[in-house]
Amino acid sequence: MNLAGRGQDHRARGGNSAVTGKNEPVRFRFRRPQTSLLIASLIIACCLVGVGYAVSLSVTGKARLGLPATIEEIDPVREATQVPAQTQVFVDLKSGYTGVLVIDGLELQTVNLDDLRDPKNPGRQISVPPVTTYEAGNATLTFHPSDDAPIKEFTEGQHVVQVIFWKVTENRASARSYSWTFNVF
Repeated sequence: MNLAGRGQDHRARGGNSAVTGKNEPVRFRFRRPQTSLLIASLIIACCLVGVGYAVSLSVTGKARLGLPATIEEIDPVREATQVPAQTQVFVDLKSGYTGVLVIDGLELQTVNLDDLRDPKNPGRQISVPPVTTYEAGNATLTFHPSDDAPIKEFTEGQHVVQVIFWKVTENRASARSYSWTFNVF
């Protein structure tokens, strides 16, 4: 075989020439893409973009509840389903706030637990009336349905709770409110 011929043949394909010892440029050839591989790659890319978009739109946890800044927690949570009939209604307000509960259009009397305590007998057991209790130290409102309470139990179906709240240093005229629903099974 002719060495010079082989070198030229090799140069035609690109690479190192055996005759001259110089590197020749390698020619790049475009290959036609496989249609099935291209379609599969396109579908995967669309799915990844869709998942990324959905995650960016998703709202979970406390943000999903849409609570005002002055309400830290509610129970039962907004739009809860499968709530037991004897569940309590609980609202945790920001420190320095007070309020009242309105359940299914009925405003419940609110009693401050500090007013029930006997300063002469600290630590003595107190009797809590069957109304909404406000605990100033935690700024919480709690209502437990009972036989003596205005609401004995929650009937099956949807119930609406509204908390009307205001700063302790202000009066009810400056109150704001927040409402939510829950479903009893």
